[in-house]
Amino acid sequence: MRNLKGRRIAILATNGFEESELFEPKRILENSGAEVTVISPVSGKIKAWRHGNWSKEIKVDVTLENASEKDYDCLILPGGVLNPDKLRRSSEAVDLVRRFFEKKKLIAAICHGPQLLIDAEIINGRTMTSFHAIRKDLQNAGAMISSGSNNCIYFGNICNNRDFSQQEVWDTCNHYCHYLHRYFFISYAAS
Repeated sequence: MRNLKGRRIAILATNGFEESELFEPKRILENSGAEVTVISPVSGKIKAWRHGNWSKEIKVDVTLENASEKDYDCLILPGGVLNPDKLRRSSEAVDLVRRFFEKKKLIAAICHGPQLLIDAEIINGRTMTSFHAIRKDLQNAGAMISSGSNNCIYFGNICNNRDFSQQEVWDTCNHYCHYLHRYFFISYAAS
């Protein structure tokens, strides 16, 4: 596992995020030394969705109105059917995603998470992978969908994966950690 000590990672989510797509990356990134902050439009706690039912809760660290891309190195967008659909209706959430992109900070979108990238209008011409249910949405927004078997695709400062089943959690998080380490090394060595 790569050392991400000193890196600040934001996870943008609301009620209905897919349980494994927030809890597992958060745990693995924290074990790699990163400081992980949960950002949400709601204060208090938000509730996960797992196998068609409400699940565990997690504490919101920072409300969306108080969040700034300046405070973080990376943004993670977990999926779930409900979570990104709710977030994409929030102009503040979409603007935060767009600001991360414009500042060339890494954005990692999981499963349905790229729906926010569509609304931020930042995927035109990018190669991506896709969960089958949002493939046409991504194509209509101008993304080129990889026909390969890659679960993770990295294109500039956006990386995404199409699925986050329990068997792929560790591999996907390792890919993200490796890419984060490489991205930070290249970005900061060049500045």
